[in-house]
Amino acid sequence: MLKTPFKVPALIRNKYFVTTAAFIIWLAFLDRNNMLSQYELTAEVNKMEDQKNFYIENNESTRKESQELLSSMEKLEKFAREKYKMKKDNEDVFLIIPQKGKEE
Repeated sequence: MLKTPFKVPALIRNKYFVTTAAFIIWLAFLDRNNMLSQYELTAEVNKMEDQKNFYIENNESTRKESQELLSSMEKLEKFAREKYKMKKDNEDVFLIIPQKGKEE
């Protein structure tokens, strides 16, 4: 019989321990639904929930702004002038746009 120079621990020779360890390694790293992919999916779900909350808040603020604009013609005219640079027929509009990246 061949003798080994070192003694193998009894825990590693136990077939139930080896089977359980192999199963845990399989589930943790090798399976399609391993721990890393579960972490990535959870992070993606959290990111999407944050985006959902952002869009809900943005939708509510846009709805309020729309109601304010439709409530009076003065507010609608002010919005059109500021946002879309509209003007009346008998006036001129001059836009002053600062240049980016040019510092003095």
